[in-house]
Amino acid sequence: MKLEALIFDVDGTLADTERDGHRVAFNAAFEEAGLAWRWDVPLYGELLAVTGGKERMRHYAERHDPPFLARPDADECIRTLHAAKTRHYLALLEAGQIPLRPGIARLIDEARAAGLRLAIATTTTPENVTTLLRARLGPDATGWFEVIGAGDVVPRKKPAPDIYFWVLERLRLPARACLAIEDSANGLKAALAAGIPTLISPCAYAAGENFTGALAVRTDLASMDLPTVKLMHQINKSECYL
Repeated sequence: MKLEALIFDVDGTLADTERDGHRVAFNAAFEEAGLAWRWDVPLYGELLAVTGGKERMRHYAERHDPPFLARPDADECIRTLHAAKTRHYLALLEAGQIPLRPGIARLIDEARAAGLRLAIATTTTPENVTTLLRARLGPDATGWFEVIGAGDVVPRKKPAPDIYFWVLERLRLPARACLAIEDSANGLKAALAAGIPTLISPCAYAAGENFTGALAVRTDLASMDLPTVKLMHQINKSECYL
């Protein structure tokens, strides 16, 4: 089936945001709230097994600070912490401290020039997505993406396929006419469960994860051009490390 749309994940895929973006912002939010929580690089790598920032904080508290969850306002505190984290994260983006991954801007430019439709499927908040696009691709970049599925528009986060089904419904395209670009095993599971062929470019935290089922696994997209992507989609092999 002809390739008609690229669907991008955001964190770890468009930009390597997790270690030096979200993790830093979470810690700033915790300090601001007077919490003793500190997520170092290895711990945050473990926490990434849980998708969604609010879900990640709840998971951490269950294991490391159960009294926090016993508070009657625990749910509200988590929402407040997440809002503060987003504020700190957006400040990092606006300051230009989180660049796009190599090759991403060129791939997006080539896709637009070829008339491919673009979409986003992510668990991060919508404002995180739009700020990253504007800060790194230009003030009009948000409009390049026909559908942006982000945050809590679906109840279940990746590896559940809900966000991909949500995006496909709005694109009005069959799954096989699309290509998902992801960085992690959770993202791959979500896309494949929705029936979408998937290219993996692992972020630093995802190195060594199981990517069985991916069309290809590329550690670096800097040398990846659109003709190669189209060819991989056409061949549609079950797994191909290039």
